[in-house]
Amino acid sequence: MARRTKADAKADAKATRETLLDAAEELFFERGVARSSLEQIARHAGMTRGAVYWHFRNKADLFLAMVERVRMPFHELVSEASVTHSDTSPLAAILLGCEHGFQRLEKPRYMRVHAILVHRCEFFSDVDPRETQEAMSRDCFNALSDYLEDASQQGLLKPEVDTLIATQLLQAVISGIFHDWVRDPQAYSIHEQGTKLVKAQLELISLRPLG
Repeated sequence: MARRTKADAKADAKATRETLLDAAEELFFERGVARSSLEQIARHAGMTRGAVYWHFRNKADLFLAMVERVRMPFHELVSEASVTHSDTSPLAAILLGCEHGFQRLEKPRYMRVHAILVHRCEFFSDVDPRETQEAMSRDCFNALSDYLEDASQQGLLKPEVDTLIATQLLQAVISGIFHDWVRDPQAYSIHEQGTKLVKAQLELISLRPLG
C-alpha cells in the first residue's frame, strides 16, 4: 500500500468539509436552519458529529461557510464576466455583472443557499441573517456607485442624472428582481428577465442605448 502524503490528507480533509457543507445546505433548505442540528447534518453526510467539530466551530461557523461558497462580490462578478467581452465601459460593466450574477443564481446550489438565507434562516446563536444580507447589499451598492460615478465622469449619463439617486434606484430594482424570483424560482428565468429589466433601467439614465 502506498504511503499517504500530506497532500492526500489535505485533499481528504477538503472533501470531508465539502461533504458536510453539502449536507448542511440540503437540510437547511429542506427544514430550515433552526430545525437542523449538527447531529442531523453529520448523519446526513454519513459522518460523526466529531467530524463536524473538526472543521467548524459551531453551526454558525458552518452556516457562514456555506454562504461564502456562493458569495461573489459584484466587482468580481464583473471581472469574471468581462473576460470574453470587449466593452468594459462602466454601464456595460454593471449590465455584465448583473447578467453574470443572475446566471449563477439559476444554478441549484446558488438558488438553494440564497433561498435559505432569505426564507429559511431565523436569527440564531451569533449569526443574524440580516447582517449577512446587508453586507451583500452594501457590497452591491458600493460597486454600483463606483461604476455610476465613473460613467458620470466619462459623460455617459444624461446631464440631469444624480448618481446617488441612480444608484439607490438601481439597487432597488436589482433587489426587487432577486426577492421576487427567489420566492418562486420556477416562475421565470431570472437570467433572462432580470437582465432585460436592468438594461431597461440603465438605458433610462444613459445618453445612448447599451449594446
